[in-house]
Amino acid sequence: MTETEFNDLIDHTFTLIEEAIDECEADIDSEDSAGVLSLGCEDGSAIIFSRQAASRELWLAARSGGFHFIYRQGQWYCPKYEKSLAQLFAEITEAQAGETITLDC
Repeated sequence: MTETEFNDLIDHTFTLIEEAIDECEADIDSEDSAGVLSLGCEDGSAIIFSRQAASRELWLAARSGGFHFIYRQGQWYCPKYEKSLAQLFAEITEAQAGETITLDC
């Protein structure tokens, strides 16, 4: 995957995340700045996504820890936990925002 393809994929993923946040009833604010998507939860905690162009990874930081995703077979996948971004994001939003947010990616 080229750097341009990677950046386009991350931009698309960030858009899907922001759309999912807009559609849910949880009080979560989002801010996309300089390759970092920050989601502020009502309790003051944050869920932070960052693009890692050199390694072609998507990183996620949450109260429960840090997660590294690679793009494999059409989805973001965390090899360490053997789960997709959609699975982990649902678990993280349930824990931090009190609502399971479903991603279509």
